[in-house]
Amino acid sequence: MRADAFIVAMTLKMELGMNSIDEATDGGEGHTDMALMLKGYGLTTANILYRMPDHPSVLQTFIWQEYDLAPDFPRLFGFLDFWKTQLDGPLHSVQYTHQRLIEPRVWRRVDGELALH
Repeated sequence: MRADAFIVAMTLKMELGMNSIDEATDGGEGHTDMALMLKGYGLTTANILYRMPDHPSVLQTFIWQEYDLAPDFPRLFGFLDFWKTQLDGPLHSVQYTHQRLIEPRVWRRVDGELALH
């Protein structure tokens, strides 16, 4: 991760008062990535192009990736709102993709265990 990307991510977490995605999604109850996926969260990746504040004709890229809920994408839009209000580089464009990593047909509950010797 580039230094400026790391600074943006850490600034966002400090501004929102988050230490992890757990606190961002449910107030800090401590869900794991698996629990989030079972709740319907999927991996969202955004390719953000923005203009350099000192050189507006130069475009810079930033890759953002978090677990988020489709189709509303509250975490992505929260990040973009933070970007618009707190950072100097104006947004040029945002391309995103979303993939649920666990689907209902992939995951099923098992009530018992069979041990073979």
